[in-house]
Amino acid sequence: MSMKNELKRKSLHLTGLLVPVSYLLFGREVTLTLIGVAFFLFVVLEPFRIIEELRDSIKRRLKIYVDNDVFERVEVLEKQIREITREHERYRVAAHIYFAAAAFIIVYFFPMEIAIGAITVATVGDALAAIVGKSLGRHRFKNGKSLEGSAAYFFSGLLTLWPLVGPLLAVLGSFTGMLVEFYGFPPGKDPGEQLDDNFSNQLAIAVVLYIAGIFLA
Repeated sequence: MSMKNELKRKSLHLTGLLVPVSYLLFGREVTLTLIGVAFFLFVVLEPFRIIEELRDSIKRRLKIYVDNDVFERVEVLEKQIREITREHERYRVAAHIYFAAAAFIIVYFFPMEIAIGAITVATVGDALAAIVGKSLGRHRFKNGKSLEGSAAYFFSGLLTLWPLVGPLLAVLGSFTGMLVEFYGFPPGKDPGEQLDDNFSNQLAIAVVLYIAGIFLA
């Protein structure tokens, strides 16, 4: 994926920050409602993204009632979505559904500081790791990840978590997120056998912060 398309993808990915912002402004219940509605819409619309024949069939039927200019805009949008979609996502469930599912679980089950921290770190860290790794990465590993991208993830996570959970938990949470982003989960498996990192990353951070917080309290 080109740097331009990577930036587009990560810009869209950063809309996930609306979850912690909503939590801060409106509280837990409103945030759960918003995530639930978003998840429902994502699931309903997902077949139209994956199944090209279904999408084309709907478009043919609507063409009778909708102006051609509208269809041209739709086709431009479809092209842009294809450009920022990973190859393995073209015919599988996309990242935003996994993200919404994990965010709902985290907001529902974990304390506010952990929920806000885990979702923010996973969102910002993933974006920075990809952008820094692609643009500045010089020391690469066998899986294509870079030392520079991983460092960007870790330090952004540290800065995010420190004021929320303190320095020690911030280090543990950031390091956990960095490892899951680097190796995937479960580690050692082929990418197709691993959980989507938009699900596993934020959930792993939340679980580690919660358990470590119990023992270090």
